[in-house]
Amino acid sequence: MFPELETLEEKYRQLVQALSEPALISNPQKIREISKERAELEPLVKKFEDYKKVRRDIRDSKDILADPRTDAELKVMAEAEIKRLVGLEAELEQEIRILLLPKDPLDDRNVFLEIRAGAGGDESSLFAQDLFRMYSRYAEQKSWKFEVMDTSVSPIGGFKEVIAGIQGKKVYSLLKYESGVHRVQRVPKTEGSGRIHTSTATVAVLPEADEIDLRIDPKDLKIDAFGSSGPGGQNVNRNYTAIRVTHKPSGMVVSCQDEKSQHRNKEKALRVLRSRLMEIARTEQQARIAQDRRSQVGTGERSEKIRTYNFPQSRITDHRLNESFHNLSAILDGELDDIINGLVLHYQAAPLEKKDTP
Repeated sequence: MFPELETLEEKYRQLVQALSEPALISNPQKIREISKERAELEPLVKKFEDYKKVRRDIRDSKDILADPRTDAELKVMAEAEIKRLVGLEAELEQEIRILLLPKDPLDDRNVFLEIRAGAGGDESSLFAQDLFRMYSRYAEQKSWKFEVMDTSVSPIGGFKEVIAGIQGKKVYSLLKYESGVHRVQRVPKTEGSGRIHTSTATVAVLPEADEIDLRIDPKDLKIDAFGSSGPGGQNVNRNYTAIRVTHKPSGMVVSCQDEKSQHRNKEKALRVLRSRLMEIARTEQQARIAQDRRSQVGTGERSEKIRTYNFPQSRITDHRLNESFHNLSAILDGELDDIINGLVLHYQAAPLEKKDTP
């Protein structure tokens, strides 16, 4: 099984050998390319080595079982070992199939995280603030760089909108399924009668675009400088360091006021704009390819509710997994691994099920 892995295993050995060649020292670009390719193959090769060892152990145990000189006690042990190894073999086969699936070319990208208050008035802005904290704590646990790009604060201190850049290893691969409508059920701080309200906030996770991915004609941009503002709209900076970039063909507007430097704010705003435009182009392309489908492909179904945060019952339900998690406070403190890993496996399994269907 997996004959193609013999070829990949040999290629991996060649890459490891190439990295030890003295002639490569003078070519840093080549070293980066080979190192990246080796790193991509390594998990698959290591898993294949484990798989081959398990199959060898199964054969050895079967030989012991078939040997007429084997005593009864040793046969019982061999049968138990075969049963354990066969189960492990099946697990490794499934893991290898997943590793062999085509990779999303954007999985290694950094992202822009956009959180916006939805239905529910002031309570939705407080929920948006909770989600912002949840993702910032999750990024901290992953040792990712979390950088606030722009904020719009509500009168009671929550976020009408907040945009952050997240940089690190495979950020998009883990966060891409967070895009969608998040719903909260709880008693708002502003509610005196103790009634439970339902509010929403939307989350968008955009892979960061490189300049190579999308070139923007400077003539298509209108760039304005203005004074930074705080809660309630009051001016908190007499210097015009905040930047507003308008993309004239699409009408898209991006503002950034987090930095004290006008140049840095402009740089950040252009990064956000480039990624938003790339996401629009990517979504339109996917919609054309899959126009016969009822649901929009590859966008995380943002128009639909993906998760409910129920405070009275300390429960979070992810509606795609159809599963509930009863540790709401820990999850809001960034303990998202169980949900995110579950979503990754859920969406990885879908192509396998389709492939195995006769």
